[in-house]
Amino acid sequence: MTDVSMQDTATREAGMGDYFALLKPRVMSLVVFTALVGLVTAPGHVHPFIAFVSILCIAVGGGASGALNMWWDADIDRIMKRTSNRPIPSGRVQPEEALAIGLALSGFSVILLGLATNFLAAALLAFTIFFYAVVYSMWLKRSTPQNIVIGGLSGALPPMIGWACVTGTVSIESVLMTALIFMWTPPHFWSLAIFVKSDYGRAGVPMLTETHGRRVTRNHIMGYMVALVPVSLAICFTQIGGPVYAVTAVVLNLWFLQACYKVWRRDEEQAEADNFAAEKRAFKVSLAYLFLHFAALMIDATLQSAGLWG
Repeated sequence: MTDVSMQDTATREAGMGDYFALLKPRVMSLVVFTALVGLVTAPGHVHPFIAFVSILCIAVGGGASGALNMWWDADIDRIMKRTSNRPIPSGRVQPEEALAIGLALSGFSVILLGLATNFLAAALLAFTIFFYAVVYSMWLKRSTPQNIVIGGLSGALPPMIGWACVTGTVSIESVLMTALIFMWTPPHFWSLAIFVKSDYGRAGVPMLTETHGRRVTRNHIMGYMVALVPVSLAICFTQIGGPVYAVTAVVLNLWFLQACYKVWRRDEEQAEADNFAAEKRAFKVSLAYLFLHFAALMIDATLQSAGLWG
């Protein structure tokens, strides 16, 4: 073997970082945080070790669905510049490896969560993995411009799973936390899609910006933002919506609503003139919006457990 071929082989050998990248760690961080808030805000108590195992299982399950998604999407990942260096299209990880890892971690996380907590929590985790890997990745993503809307359910379920780990039930509180993430996803993602040049059209993925254009996408952003506001505020009237959350929700909704309105009222000439400044701002606001909502819920839960309200 020549030195060149040996070097090429070496560059294609997968390291631990490549296998970890299969799990989509940035997405996993959101899964872990929202699941933790669901667990902390739930009425009742679990042993700290059981709580740790529960969050670990939810994180591993989220990572497993990411690996299955990368296995299925390897063909389009090779086409798009943004994803061409992922472990599978780059050749560092073989597709069958990713499939085996995804299936193994899926089974491990669901079974362990069921043994550690209850059947409902395990069933919700199994459904989340199935929905992302099969319903979204294999069907919705390549068939409808509403893919990110419907597919967003998989990313919205972690707080419901965390809640179920403690209570063994689904309640209005966990439903509203899930609905908050579900309704937040479209304005968050489409704000990004407007200003990020993508290869979705070349890859045959019918994202809304590709199929209907930016004007329609702006209309959708505003529509989903308006629908998001009552979902956010409804949590104020439940047992988990304390004073910190109430103030935070009002301020954040006004902030995000204003940012989305500025995106909606602009035309393409205005957007290109300032390099999509309003769209970039709306995307940044969306990140703060979700994080601060759930952080406020956690703060209120802490205050409530300390007997400072409720």
